[in-house]
Amino acid sequence: MNRNLARVRASGGVAAFLVLVALALPARAADPVFPPGSRIGLVPPAGMVTSTTFAGFADPDNKAAIIIAILPAAAYSQIETTLDANALEKKDITLEKREPMQLGDHKGLLLTGRQVADKVHYRKWLLVAAMDDLTALVSVQVPEQDKVYPESVVRAALSTLAVRASVPEHEQLSLLPFTVGEFAGFHVDDVLRGSILVLSDTSQGGADAHLLIAAVPGGPTQMDDHGNFARLAFGEIAGIRDVHVTMSEPLRIGRQSGFQTMAEARDARSGAAVMVVQWLRFGNGGFLQMVGIAPTEGWTTVLTRLRTVRDSVEPK
Repeated sequence: MNRNLARVRASGGVAAFLVLVALALPARAADPVFPPGSRIGLVPPAGMVTSTTFAGFADPDNKAAIIIAILPAAAYSQIETTLDANALEKKDITLEKREPMQLGDHKGLLLTGRQVADKVHYRKWLLVAAMDDLTALVSVQVPEQDKVYPESVVRAALSTLAVRASVPEHEQLSLLPFTVGEFAGFHVDDVLRGSILVLSDTSQGGADAHLLIAAVPGGPTQMDDHGNFARLAFGEIAGIRDVHVTMSEPLRIGRQSGFQTMAEARDARSGAAVMVVQWLRFGNGGFLQMVGIAPTEGWTTVLTRLRTVRDSVEPK
């Protein structure tokens, strides 16, 4: 390398020197790709892209797919014990090999075999891995006659299985069927099942204020049914008791029909006095349910902020 450096400097070939340095560096391994909303990812084989219909990767032209599922951490030991030839046979999978697979600091179990589905014969790989605080279940299927994804390519992809500590907030929000344009000082507390957003704020003297926004399919089709539907939905709100409804009326929300219900109540655990508001926004084959709960003290200010968030929510 020193002789190369001297020769390049002597000839004034700075660009050539940079090329030599680049060639001397080790190749950088590809980074794992995480399907949207998933903490589990891997480096997919060339030809496979992130699926838009399930958590994993797909090559539709070759009818090949990698499907990723996440289970509780405790599931690994149970699967390790019960997943055998008999269990797989019930799913029309013929087991050919069962072997341990080490994934860095994580242990795994790899099963290979064949499956017939819709009269198509597939080669099948099933990897179960204990990944920190969860269990990863990765299923790979490739048509038996396929030459694009041989055993070596599939194993190489599975060996890159990785886990990330959390799903970035912007990614979680992107999976919701609605957008929130203004958070009004609230922060994201949780995103559930890709359809429910929980916002919270503890800045009001340490007392919690919460807003749940849920996209729900179905609902009443006639405006005359909105009031009764809202009453039933309000009755299902958890965590409150001694409820006294103070307001129940139709309300236009985002140029769509809606319904507003407000009540005084008590926190079911602490017994503290709270105010509760529910807004239902109907349309598009379903409805948005927004439920805000906050301490009675300071409610007027919190309600203004809740309305700001409500008015910024738009279905996608």
